[in-house]
Amino acid sequence: MEALVDFNTIPELFNRLIDYHIGKNHVVLRYVDKASKEWVDVTWPEFRDRVQAMAGYLYSQGIRPGDRVAILSENRPEWAYTDMATQLLGAVNVSLYTTLPSKEVSYIIHDSGASVFIVSTGIQLKKALQIYDLCPRLDRIVSMVPSRDEAPDHLDLFDDAMSNGQALFQEYRDAIKANEAAIKPKDLSVLIYTSGTTGNPKGVMLTHANLCENLKSALQRLRFSEGGRHLSFLPLCHSFERLGGYLGTIACGMIISYARSIDTVTRDILDVKPTVLLSVPRLYEKIYNTVAKTVEDGSPTKKKIFVWAQKVGFDYNTKRARGQKISGLLSVKNTLAQKLVFSKLKQKLGGAIEFGVSGGAALPKVIGEFFFSAGITIVEGYGLTETSPVLSITPFTDPRYGAVGHVIPAVTVGIQNVDTGEIIGQMLGDNYPSNLTTESGEIVAKGPNIMKGYWNNEEATREAIDPDGWYHTGDIGRFDDGFLKITDRIKHMIVSAGGKNIYPGPIEEGFKHEPWIDQIMVIGEAREYLTAIIVPQEDVLRGFAKEEGLDASSIGEILQSEEVKRVFSQIFKSYSRQAAAHEKIRDFRLLPTAFSVENGMMTPTMKLKRKVIKANFEDVIQEMYAKVI
Repeated sequence: MEALVDFNTIPELFNRLIDYHIGKNHVVLRYVDKASKEWVDVTWPEFRDRVQAMAGYLYSQGIRPGDRVAILSENRPEWAYTDMATQLLGAVNVSLYTTLPSKEVSYIIHDSGASVFIVSTGIQLKKALQIYDLCPRLDRIVSMVPSRDEAPDHLDLFDDAMSNGQALFQEYRDAIKANEAAIKPKDLSVLIYTSGTTGNPKGVMLTHANLCENLKSALQRLRFSEGGRHLSFLPLCHSFERLGGYLGTIACGMIISYARSIDTVTRDILDVKPTVLLSVPRLYEKIYNTVAKTVEDGSPTKKKIFVWAQKVGFDYNTKRARGQKISGLLSVKNTLAQKLVFSKLKQKLGGAIEFGVSGGAALPKVIGEFFFSAGITIVEGYGLTETSPVLSITPFTDPRYGAVGHVIPAVTVGIQNVDTGEIIGQMLGDNYPSNLTTESGEIVAKGPNIMKGYWNNEEATREAIDPDGWYHTGDIGRFDDGFLKITDRIKHMIVSAGGKNIYPGPIEEGFKHEPWIDQIMVIGEAREYLTAIIVPQEDVLRGFAKEEGLDASSIGEILQSEEVKRVFSQIFKSYSRQAAAHEKIRDFRLLPTAFSVENGMMTPTMKLKRKVIKANFEDVIQEMYAKVI
């Protein structure tokens, strides 16, 4: 749906939404009070007052148009108050992942030149205090919790800032309103630091126009509804959640409920009963794998019913999505399939889900089709932080999983020959010729959503945006009947010892629906054959060990059992029978410890740091190639 109001800047969106909701007592935010453990509603007038209070405080601290305000916080109302206040002042939001270590926090605060730094918990406050002296532009730290030690002069409490802020807003009202009125669409709104797998993060400069135009285009392809419910648990410093789960939801009059933590999401879903589920593929994969494992452990009859239900559900929902006539028999079969197989799934998702949105990484085809069969269409979006972020979205009327949908309005996506630099095909919005090339190449993009550039890094900006205005995504892809398909990242391409170009992404994605596998990374650069290192699903392993009576107390011991190794050998044998010779996986190793942000092997956006993983497991990898002379 379209937004409830028209807007060209974030302050325009905020103020016009306030006017729209005044007198209607509509709720905009919900959170769990730590003392009472009860859900608390924040209405639009309360939201306005708290944003204005924070704006008054920030203005009193010298924040002016173009200044940077940094936030290191989990998803919570205070994040929204701070962000909107920053936008009203014409200042720039710099959001950080809570998982970042002090060293990276210091780099971002110093590089961005943030003068006010707002943090949430004691852990985040400790980081801020540690890096304060290393960041000469940083004047003020604002903490949502008191310091355990004596508070330094440069530390304020968030509650104090808010309690004093409303009077400060009234004092500086005319000046704040003048700054607000002067904000132009071309002005900088946010700095989002990419969590790159190598080197220091780069600050992506996104303007009000970048965000607003991308939001308006994306909303033409999404079915958000006024009064709908969204559970916010993806990091708000990620462009996906910022645009879709924050700006997009409030623009359409939805209610945002903040998850208590990432560990309580499944419980919070039951409380909130979201109508829309925005997530990265990982959550959908875990849900699917839980169901698939239950089926695998069931009787032959249960397995047949599961396969039958998926086929019936897929046929029924395909006809429904396309507006085609549905026979009475198919309707009856689908009702039975939903009752026998999919009803419990919907209950676990709160019972009110209208559709899901997946972004941040590729959604495996088998998982998308499973949810579609259950009557839950997962709309997949594709884009990057540098594109604000959306480039394409799956159409509801023709959801083809394994692709990332149609290019959204106002955006042009091209396919560029990697060797010659020639644009061999391009698509503007949903308009595409029938003879559109199906040749693969690098995905490039143009449009009002393309970033202004990288902060303090003109060289990186020139590398990313060519003289013709094309932003280079670094992704390899192609068009298929108007749908965009992603192959892999250029930098992830493996060149085997035999000279074969192999993209590991599609191979790895093929195993994400396997109940036994939690994480996988394919190895093979300059090698004679491919191998893989795998982190198994712990709960599946422990269940298997119990069933088999394995005498092992730790995951490491379970992984050493011949029974477990045989299971994984069979998984890879089954895969390799269908794979091309150069894409067969000839050996593997099982790891007891998962790749994570905390151990430095994943980025905050949950992407594998391949070089780091290879370095950490060099001995294991060499072992798999020891027999090669």
